[in-house]
Amino acid sequence: MSTKYTPLKDHDTSIKVLFTGYLSAVAIGYFFALVQILFTHGMADGKFGLSIDDIVYSYYGNRSGTLLETKLNGSMKENASEKERFKIMQWIRDGADEDEYADAGIEKIVEQRCVMCHNAESSGLPDFSEFEGIEAVTEQDEGATFSSLTRVSHIHLFGISFIFMFIGMIFSFSQTPTMYYKCVAIGMPYAFLVIDILSWWLTKINPMFAWLIMLAGAGMAMSFAFMWVVSVLEMWGFQKVFVNSVTGELRPQLSTIINQQFQKIGCDTSKPWLKNCLCLLRKLTIYIFTIVTTYVVPAIKTLLNWIIEQLKKSKS
Repeated sequence: MSTKYTPLKDHDTSIKVLFTGYLSAVAIGYFFALVQILFTHGMADGKFGLSIDDIVYSYYGNRSGTLLETKLNGSMKENASEKERFKIMQWIRDGADEDEYADAGIEKIVEQRCVMCHNAESSGLPDFSEFEGIEAVTEQDEGATFSSLTRVSHIHLFGISFIFMFIGMIFSFSQTPTMYYKCVAIGMPYAFLVIDILSWWLTKINPMFAWLIMLAGAGMAMSFAFMWVVSVLEMWGFQKVFVNSVTGELRPQLSTIINQQFQKIGCDTSKPWLKNCLCLLRKLTIYIFTIVTTYVVPAIKTLLNWIIEQLKKSKS
C-alpha cells in the first residue's frame, strides 16, 4: 500500500532545514527547561538534584516548618549568608513579631537580599517590600497554592501541547516506524502531560503521588527523544541508518524486530501489544524463578551447611 504523504527523506532540502531548525531549537529549550527545574524544584530540599523530597516540598510543602524557612534552606540558600539566614529563621521561630522585624535587623537583610526580586513589580512572587508580604510566608509551609497550580496548569497544558503538536506533525512523515508505533509515540506525550498536571494536584493533597510526577516527566522525555531522533535520522541519515548498504533494501521496521523477539520467546504476535508485554513479563518471571531454584537456592543451602559445620567444629 502506497503512503499518502511524502516521507521525511523525500522532502525538499529547504523543508528539511525548516524542520531541523525547529527540532533543534525545541531540543535546546527542553534542555534549559530541565536545568531550570534543577535550580528551582531541584533545590527545594537544599541539595542539588531532583529527588522525591524536592517534589513533595514543592507541591505538598514541608509541614515541619514555614515556607520562608524551606526556601532559605532550599532554592534561596545561595542568596544570603549563613549568618543572615540563621537570623531570619530565629526571628520566625520567636514568633515573627512585627516590632522585632526592624529592631532585630531582619528588615535590612530583606531589603538587601530579597526585595530586588520580591517587590510589587514582580510577577508570581510575593512582595517583600511591605511587612504583610513577608508575614504571609512565615506560616506553615503547605507547598504550592491552589491558585498558583491553576495558573501553571493551564500555561503548561497550552504551551507544551503546541510543542508536541509540531514535533508529532514532523514525526508523522517518518517512514521507518509502522503506523501503530507512530500513533503510540505521538499520543504518549499528551497522555503523560495530562498525568503530570493531574499529579501536581494529587501531590498537593497527598505526598504519595510525587512518584507519579517523576514517572510522567520521564514518559514525556522518552517520547520526545524517540520522535526527535527518528525524525532527524530520517531527514539526514536515512541511507546510512535505515538502508542496508549491501542489498540496498530498507531495514526491518521497529515493529518487525520487536515481533521477532516476541516470537523467539514463544509469545503470540497476533495478539495486542499489551498482551505481548504481559507474556514477556510472565516469561521473564519464569526464567528468573528457574535461575533462583536451580543455582541460587542450592548455593545458599551449601553455604548454610558449611557455616553449621564450622560452628560445630568451633564448639567441639
